[in-house]
Amino acid sequence: MRPSIEVADIFRAAGPDYRATHEGHLSLVQLKVMSAVERCRTAALGGHVEACEDCGHWRIAYNSCRNRHCPKCQGAAARAWLAKREADLLPVGYFHVVFTLPAEVAGIAFHNKALIYDLLFKAASETMLTIAADPKHLSARIGITAVLHTWGSAMSHHPHVHMILSVGGISLAGTRWISSRPAFLLPVRVLGKLFRRLFLTRLIALHDAGRLVFFGSILHLADRRTFMRHLSPVRKKRWVVYVKPPFAGPEAVLAYLSRYTHRVVISNSRLIGFDETSVTFRYKDYRRDGSDRQQVMTLMTDEFIRRFLLHVLPKGFHRIRHYGLLAGASSKASLDRARALLSVAPEPEDNAPEVSDTRPPCPCCGGHMIIIENFARWQQPRAPPHCAAPTRETAP
Repeated sequence: MRPSIEVADIFRAAGPDYRATHEGHLSLVQLKVMSAVERCRTAALGGHVEACEDCGHWRIAYNSCRNRHCPKCQGAAARAWLAKREADLLPVGYFHVVFTLPAEVAGIAFHNKALIYDLLFKAASETMLTIAADPKHLSARIGITAVLHTWGSAMSHHPHVHMILSVGGISLAGTRWISSRPAFLLPVRVLGKLFRRLFLTRLIALHDAGRLVFFGSILHLADRRTFMRHLSPVRKKRWVVYVKPPFAGPEAVLAYLSRYTHRVVISNSRLIGFDETSVTFRYKDYRRDGSDRQQVMTLMTDEFIRRFLLHVLPKGFHRIRHYGLLAGASSKASLDRARALLSVAPEPEDNAPEVSDTRPPCPCCGGHMIIIENFARWQQPRAPPHCAAPTRETAP
């Protein structure tokens, strides 16, 4: 069922004024995201007419924008991604670990998204791989899938990386599978200290190389001495690495990933109200417990759009990454070795052709829908199609 309010409705109504007011202050990527969301599944992108083979019911389907920031386009993308990653899951437990940047660093990340988000990935993954390989801890190579989220529930800027990693890994010699204790992966305090050291060392190196930029209220951080003073309390505070209880198994991991990998800053289902001046939506206040955690917030429309655009990623930036046993071209060989050590049958080769037909069934009879007409951008069907049941021979 289509939500009564969508982000696209807000952008269509308030987007033109917002662009005019903030002309020269929006990046090309942000402008493209706004345009994509506004046009998604409208005549602006063209579409086709579908008809049921059995009862002849027909419907018009407009094309999707497929932008990764669009709330309406992530369901299909998530399903396709999960289908490809399902074969990578091993029959072991999995942990969920979260690495979060402190507020003092998040402000710097806002003006240096590509550099700082990439550094967040690298520092977090190196932390996990280093501690896991340490003979004092696990002494093994583990597999990691990492997903970047840049928002809190209230759409504020809150960069953090979610990691899903196996309970155990292949020994450094490659001769056996080493399992960690079911309720404990690696020492959280040790992870936090190493993550802090790796991140701050490389952040300072970026500053020394002149690769960071500073604007507005943090312009003074361009001076190195001021920058170091700004980081001084951050270097002393504890960086918390959050480790959730392990998943029950691969199926639970897939259910989790389906919710997290392609999530955007706010889903249409969280929107409650929209008028000429404000937007009301649901959010979670994690400082509260129980039923009090669910809260309602109202923002001025301009502020809502501003917060949405805060989380537009730089062009070409990969927000889902794989490390250790799952990294790059060696992942298949690593997973095959892991299955052999776990005495699990190798993953069968899937030679079946990919199914590209993902159209929903007929709402009247559940029959198969086929395309009977295509139409280009900014066009509509030439005429309402007839209701006689089409056949495969007559469909284009």
